[in-house]
Amino acid sequence: MRLFIAEKPSVAKVIIEELGKVKSCKGYCECKNDQIVTWCFGHMYELAEPDEYLSNDVPVRKNGKKMWRFEELPIVPSLWKLKARSDVREQLKTIKELIKKAQSIVNAGDPDREGQLLVDEILDQCSCNVPVLRYWANAQDHSSVAYALDHLTNNSQYQGMKHAAMARARADWLVGMNLTRAFTLAANNTLITIGRVQSPTLKLVVDRDYKIENFKPIDYYNIVAEFETNNGKRYQGNLITKNFAQGITDEESRIIDQNFVNQFLSMQATKVATIKSVVTEDKRNAQPLGLSLSDIQSKASSLFGYGAEEVLNLCQSLYEKKVTTYPRTDCSYLPTAQRQDASKVLNAISIALPELKPFITNANINITSNIWNDEKTTAHHAIVPTQQPIKAQDLSVKELNIYKLVCKYFIAQFYPTFDYSQTKIITQFNSYEYESIGRTINNQGWRTVINEEESKNKEILLPMVRPNEQVKNLDLKSHKEQTKAPSRFTEGSLIKAMENIYLYVDDPQAKKMLKDGDGIGTSATRANIIEELKKRGYIEKKGKNIISTQLGRQMIGLIPDKIKSPILTSLFESILKKIESGNAQIDDFINNQVDVIKLEISKVKATKINITDPHSSSLYKCTQCSSPLKRLKNSKGSMFWLCSNCNKTFSDLKGKPDFNPTTVEISTVYKCKACGAGLRRLESKKKKGIFFWSCSNYPTCKEIYFDDQGVPNYGRRNAN
Repeated sequence: MRLFIAEKPSVAKVIIEELGKVKSCKGYCECKNDQIVTWCFGHMYELAEPDEYLSNDVPVRKNGKKMWRFEELPIVPSLWKLKARSDVREQLKTIKELIKKAQSIVNAGDPDREGQLLVDEILDQCSCNVPVLRYWANAQDHSSVAYALDHLTNNSQYQGMKHAAMARARADWLVGMNLTRAFTLAANNTLITIGRVQSPTLKLVVDRDYKIENFKPIDYYNIVAEFETNNGKRYQGNLITKNFAQGITDEESRIIDQNFVNQFLSMQATKVATIKSVVTEDKRNAQPLGLSLSDIQSKASSLFGYGAEEVLNLCQSLYEKKVTTYPRTDCSYLPTAQRQDASKVLNAISIALPELKPFITNANINITSNIWNDEKTTAHHAIVPTQQPIKAQDLSVKELNIYKLVCKYFIAQFYPTFDYSQTKIITQFNSYEYESIGRTINNQGWRTVINEEESKNKEILLPMVRPNEQVKNLDLKSHKEQTKAPSRFTEGSLIKAMENIYLYVDDPQAKKMLKDGDGIGTSATRANIIEELKKRGYIEKKGKNIISTQLGRQMIGLIPDKIKSPILTSLFESILKKIESGNAQIDDFINNQVDVIKLEISKVKATKINITDPHSSSLYKCTQCSSPLKRLKNSKGSMFWLCSNCNKTFSDLKGKPDFNPTTVEISTVYKCKACGAGLRRLESKKKKGIFFWSCSNYPTCKEIYFDDQGVPNYGRRNAN
């Protein structure tokens, strides 16, 4: 028997459809040719809590957890322990029983480090010794699944990815658990959370806010001349100031001396100017590359105001509906082998989005853009539409916006380059030179499809002139401008800042190293980091903008430079890549992290930290550990209460924590067909009196069933 272990039910479902289902069983499906498909719910194991490694002599708090004390720090496991998640034990038991019976196994985790680890760690826990293959698919449409099943490879080829994921999890545990405890203890048990990606991300926001608040605008002046040719054609030229003395101009060659401007305008007596040079160049803008997750998050934030985590969830939903490829990617290229499917993909788009059909009709399938590049394709590729047809009405408005964005970037690959002619005229007047730049568009090309930046599509016409030709100066004016502070971060621009962190580093050597890397965090984790910072009350969302809170600024003032520096976390990722490729060892990496942690703990032990948390309340205590609660706002703008110590959350009830929420009973009779967990009967928020059944394992399992007179209708799903 061959056993497929999928990362989640949605992946299992498409594999089952391709293999051919014979029989549905509890927690798995039997398929043709003696093949069985079972599924995980993401990571089935998690690293054990610090309490597992501490002596039984450590005092226990009211909530049953061991006390945090400096005496136990740092906590460094000699043998790392994994604990099965409490909500997946039944399914894990099923998987283990199937592993015992299997003659061969296929790891069908998602195509990334975490997907590799979450299946492999189950096999390791079971001491599996049968042959293991790897299923690798970047999409869930029929063509991609069939190809992946026909091209299974040896799972041993991916062990570097498992080791990198394992190293990342352990190092994050060491940094987070130890430094969070140390700083919290030094702050008289006010919770201070620290993380290797979270902290530098927070610093980005705090630094930007300080820069805006301390910004002092400076006046500068543009001097513009208006000229007229002999045949009456007018054009304008900007004074060229790059060789002006420092003091008259700033470091960006902007005129900042008003006295100079007044003198300059008064001495311009002559009305005759001369054309010094005319240069026309043909320019070509290639088709844009494909979209990575951070690209979509940035564009969706700008175009639609969507949050980063919201976009990730929308991309995940489109992936599970089989209409776009794997979302957690930082790649902008496509493998050349996929080019043969382009016409089928375009056909699927025309069915889903009839309004794009004219663009598809005019597309040239023979055009080969720069997106097709095997050398630059990683384990993943750019997010693109699949061959799976869908109707627009089957997508939500937000899903449709994201899908349309992805489709337009794909269609644009089959349009010509954007071609234009740029003309630069240098006009000399009273020994000074003025520059005029014009543009004539020769071929709109791909910009016919993607028109997000209207200004770049417009022509700027200049008259026909020749070198040494004389023209008249009609006017000379100065325009007063002011320097502007940088913009606040939005979730989209913060994601891009995390990806391009080198732009925020001054040290040349560090900047180069960071530019060659992938920034801080990964495409899969950046949105979660931002959400965690919001949840902690360190940042908040105001309109589209992300702003640091008073608490967040205090945190950044306390966190060691080494931890909040993007250089450390970028080095971290570069070493993980070496572990993945087999050029570095986990133990060496972990030992280095332990040395850093020991040093920082020794520093904070001698420090007394005072935190003023504007969100904390001494009126309301956590029912689990009796620590003060904090009233915070979630990403959707709703208020909730968070324990300052154990992180337990409570709903907000008219400005007070709801300690007695109405609970919905989990059925012991009606179970989810996908994962076996009990179902809950809920009332629709959109339609009062309409009920549906939801899996109690949500959001790990998202199965939903229609209600049929108080009983779940297993034949009809996805009611809401």
